Order: sequence, then structure tokens, then C-alpha cells
Amino acid sequence: MKRWLALPLICLAAPAVAAPLQLTLPQGAMVSAERAAAGTSYEMRIGPWQEATLASQHLEGSRTDRAWRLRGNQETSLQIFAPLRAQIEAAGYAVVYECETDACGGFDFRYALDLLPEPEMHVDLGDFRYLAARRGDDWLALTVSRSSESGFVHLTNFTLQEVAAPVPATPLAAPQPSPQPQAEQTSDLGTLLEAEGAVPLDDLVFESGAAALGNKNYETLASLADYLAIHPDARVALVGHTDNSGSLAGNIALSKRRAEAVRQRLISVHGVSPAQLSAEGAGWLAPRASNLTPEGREQNRRVEAVLASTPK
Repeated sequence: MKRWLALPLICLAAPAVAAPLQLTLPQGAMVSAERAAAGTSYEMRIGPWQEATLASQHLEGSRTDRAWRLRGNQETSLQIFAPLRAQIEAAGYAVVYECETDACGGFDFRYALDLLPEPEMHVDLGDFRYLAARRGDDWLALTVSRSSESGFVHLTNFTLQEVAAPVPATPLAAPQPSPQPQAEQTSDLGTLLEAEGAVPLDDLVFESGAAALGNKNYETLASLADYLAIHPDARVALVGHTDNSGSLAGNIALSKRRAEAVRQRLISVHGVSPAQLSAEGAGWLAPRASNLTPEGREQNRRVEAVLASTPK
């Protein structure tokens, strides 16, 4: 008889949070990664990827993520998924959306999920299952997939809360340029851009598979905007790069969406002229570090500014 092991799925402590949900995973399931965040936002996916759109529920509150690896487990993704779904429903959660691989939207849907990165959470683009469910102020998202020799389970718990709006160090508004910007005001980033032809915007943060850019102040974007204000004839291509998780076609699309997110931030927040910016995607074709380590994959998820025309 197969033995099973009960593992707690713990939500962050918060006012009026229900008791943590207990799910039973197969014996030998090991936690491979976890993270927690209070006072955050999250896009809960509640519909398939169709015609470049994806239905989502915007949530604000406390979030936990946990991933498990089921080494040597030879059950199918459905065999792993079905008992977990039954337990979720038995705990009083109502399933809001459920899908499988192509019905979800394939790799576009997978890369819209904010999951813990490879190899802690592996997703086979040809075999994965997803579920979103709600119980009052508690939401959860379950993703199940497998490799040739292991099963993988990822669970996001989210508890709705009133989140105080963060007070930025400086307002997120278009900066007012100096009345008569002078060439000597060119930032170090601009100097490096002219000398090297390309500069990585290393303070930008992208999770594996995600294109959204956090709502914070990025020094590199402010410096790049200053440079473009001083040189209105300069043109810069923003080129997105990814780690090697997933197919080349999917990563090229993802990297271009990351570059476009940066382009839109420069236009809407920093007042850069749209004519000075373009967005391109290179996928994982130009790594600057090994994709064999989490640190290397993080370095490879980036956007670079490439000088497309020399300022006069």
C-alpha cells in the first residue's frame, strides 16, 4: 500500500487569516524552494491565454509560494494533480479555473505564471496542469508537472488584505529636465553606452517566466532618460534576454515583452520620446553567465540598452 505524507501549506500570518490548509502529498515529497511576501500584489490567472490576452484577478495582501519535488514518482501529472484538487475542494475552496497544457494556452500561459524558478520547480511545456481556487479572502494557485523521473508541485497561497500604498522615495512622475541641459551632464550610464555600445540595466528585476516590471524607482532608467533628454537625436534599442528555461520561441516572445515593459516605463514615467526607443527580444541566445546555477540564470534575465544611432 502506498504511504502518504501530510505536509503543511502555511499562509503568512495576518489579521483574520484562516487556519493553514493541510494537503497530503505522496511519501518522499521534498520541499525544493519557498518564498513569502507580505503587503504585495499578485495576478491570479483565472482564464486561458487567448489572442495575446489572459484573464486575471488582481490581488493585494500576503503571499507564500512553495514547490515540492517528487523524486522517482512515476505517476502522471493528472494522477498527482487529482488528489490535490480533491483535497482543496474538501477544504471548502471553490475552483475558479482549471486547465491542462494546450487548453491553458501552452507556453504563453506557462510563462505568464509567476512560479519559483527552475530547477526547483520544473514545468514541462507539453505536460502541465493548473488550478485557481478561492475560499473567502484566501486564494490559491496549484501547478503540477513532471520530468522523465520526477513529479513537481507548486502552490501559491494568497490572503487578501488592505495594503498600505508604499511611499516612494521620489514620486513616480515624469522628471522635469533642466532648462538647458548641457553635454557635461551626461550620466555615467550614458558615457558607458557611448563607449561600449550597450549597457545592461542591472537593477531591473524579472522573475523566471515573468515580464512585469516592479513599481519602484530604477536608477538605470532615470540615468538612461537623462541621457536621452540631453541627446534627443539618440536612438536606443532595449533588448530583452532570458535564462534557458523553455523553448527558444517562447523565450524570444517573453524577452521582447520584458523589453517592451521597460520601454513603456521610460515613456510613461520618465517622459522619454517613443521615437527614441524600440523593444526587441533575444531569448536565451546571448547568455552572460552559465544557466546551470540559479545565480547564473538570474544574471541572464535582463534587459540591455543598445545604442542604435550615434548622437550628433
